Formats: sequence, C-alpha cells, structure tokens
Amino acid sequence: MSGRTHKVAVTQAEPVWLDLAGSISKTCGLINEAAENGARLFAFPECWVPGYPGWIWQRPVDPITNTEYIENSLKVDSAEMRTIQACAKSNSVAVITTPQGEIAAHHRKPKPTHMERTIFGDGSGNDLNIIAAIDFGDIGVVKVGNLACWEHAQPLLKYHAYSQHEDIHINAWPPIDPHGGTDAPGLWSMSAEGLQCMSQMYAIEGGAYVPHCTAVCNQSGVDRTKTKGSLLFQEPGGGDSAVYGPDGRRLTKPLASGDVAAEGIIYTELDLKAIVTNRSLLDVVSHYSRPDLL
Repeated sequence: MSGRTHKVAVTQAEPVWLDLAGSISKTCGLINEAAENGARLFAFPECWVPGYPGWIWQRPVDPITNTEYIENSLKVDSAEMRTIQACAKSNSVAVITTPQGEIAAHHRKPKPTHMERTIFGDGSGNDLNIIAAIDFGDIGVVKVGNLACWEHAQPLLKYHAYSQHEDIHINAWPPIDPHGGTDAPGLWSMSAEGLQCMSQMYAIEGGAYVPHCTAVCNQSGVDRTKTKGSLLFQEPGGGDSAVYGPDGRRLTKPLASGDVAAEGIIYTELDLKAIVTNRSLLDVVSHYSRPDLL
C-alpha cells in the first residue's frame, strides 16, 4: 500500500427536510463541490434523503408527516437515484456509488433502532453486504464499508464488517446534541460524545479509517419536523463531523471552530499504508484472535 493516499470529503450539512427534489439538488451540489476540491470519496449522514425522521422520538403516531416522509423518500430504482449516479460518474467520485456511477452498496439496518420501527421495516440477509471493493484506478481497489447510527453498538455486526478488512468505514449519524453532564437526563450513548466514542472505537477495533458523518438540524429543520421539546432535534445544531485514523486518533478539526449548527465539508488525506502499520500490531480478526475458541 506504499504511496497510496486517498482524499475523502465528509459532509456536515442540513438535509432538505421532506423534499426529494430539493434533496437531490443539494446532494449533487455538494458532490460537485467536493470533486472540485479533489475528493475521491464522499460521505453523507444517516437518512440524508429526505432527512432523519426525528419526530418519531416525540410523537410516533403522525400519519400526515409519515406519509409526507414516505412520498419524498429515495427509491433505489428511480430517476432521482440515477441523477446522483450520473453526478458521481461525471465527477469520478464514490458516494454510495463507484466513481463510474454504479451502485456499490445498498444497506438497510437489519433491525431499525427503537422508535425507528414505527417507519422502517427490518432489513434482510442481503443487507449484510456492507463492504464494497471500489476500484479507484490510480490507487487501486479500496474496501469501503458503511453502517448507520447505533449499528455501531452491535458487536456481531461490527465483527462481520471487521472480518472483511475494510480500509474505510463510513459511520453515518443523524444530528445529535452534546450531553448535558453527569446529572442530565437522557443517555450519554445517544449524545454527540457517545457517538464520537463509538466511531473512535470502531476505528481502533477495525484498524480502518472512519469518516464520522453527522447531519445538522437548524431552526428551519426544527420547525419543519415539529420537534421542539423532543428527545432529538429540539434545538438547532447536531453537527460534529470528523475523520478518525486507524489507531483511533481524530485527524480533523471541528468545522467552523466547533459550531454545531455550521454547514460545510471536511476534507482530509488518508495514507492507506497506516492501515497495515496498525493492523501489524492490533488485528482483532487475524493474528490477535482465536476463532477456534470464541
């Protein structure tokens, strides 16, 4: 892997809530911007189109908003998806596609998280195909994987990914606020700090680069999804995108000096040789494992 470097782009952006056409337009605009800045791989947050349904944590029965959500969701076989594929191809950027515009991976959570089950159904065995071997031409094939949100708290699912020796693993998250402190209500594991911890630990255990991609929910999003006072999205913010190295260190600075409501793109160069260096010391599915016992 000597000499193989890879520039990635990680969004910290607000979805165009409940608006499929607007979402596709913003997606392509961001892809174009990333490509102009030399990125080869671009990460988007969980449920980017048409935004994570944060209202389910406040009012799980909302047939009007749920219907609007379904009608504006992105179908795999659709003109909108083909627009994204064409944009990726014209820019030679991998998104959920190869740089040639082919769909590289299609993943649904095998088990949606808690209140997500009011909208999303269970995935199938096909959704365990979470690693794509993507040919980037000059730097060769790079194994890219993806899981969403609290899937990063699932030991068996993570081990399944580790065992395929990812080079880059995209951790996709919705907008999540910082925790209020030791005596504050709510789960720390459901806070910005908890998410960072899971992404950092994934990088260490998997020995892979981890783009940690979060969305943003500004006041327009709070108003559009009617989440004021909810467990999620009750105040503007939620952004904390980053990239972690294969030894767990954070490689990027917070966007806009840590402004959790700021939108933008984070870039960094990944030295793929560092993956080999780290796994020569710590490889939980190879020389530092006992599959015959566990």
